[in-house]
Amino acid sequence: MDSKTSSVSPNNSVNAGVERRKAPRYGLMAIAELADPEDAKLVSGKVTQISRSGCYVETSKTFPVGTSLKVIISRDQRTFVARANIIHVQEQMGMGLAFLDPLEDQLRILYSWLVELPSTSTIDPL
Repeated sequence: MDSKTSSVSPNNSVNAGVERRKAPRYGLMAIAELADPEDAKLVSGKVTQISRSGCYVETSKTFPVGTSLKVIISRDQRTFVARANIIHVQEQMGMGLAFLDPLEDQLRILYSWLVELPSTSTIDPL
């Protein structure tokens, strides 16, 4: 396993290269701002993939797996805001985030983006 890439499963074991996604992924280019939980500063990044349950943000500043933060994604003059947990980290490259119960109005914004995008997922959405 690559020492710079890890994720934590629900039982806190580290997994690498295992497909665990439950929702199809979509390629998306959008600006992301992450509220740093330590000092409340915003860390900027670029969303490259998104699904109804989370996203991947390219950024050189990463946080540890398990960190809870606020994510703000801006695209097409619309903004999606939600709490998220870091579930995957690639040091100095980016992070996978799982959204935590986004509000209904925020889900509408997210879904409006998803219907416009071609899926990049290799799994069959059940």
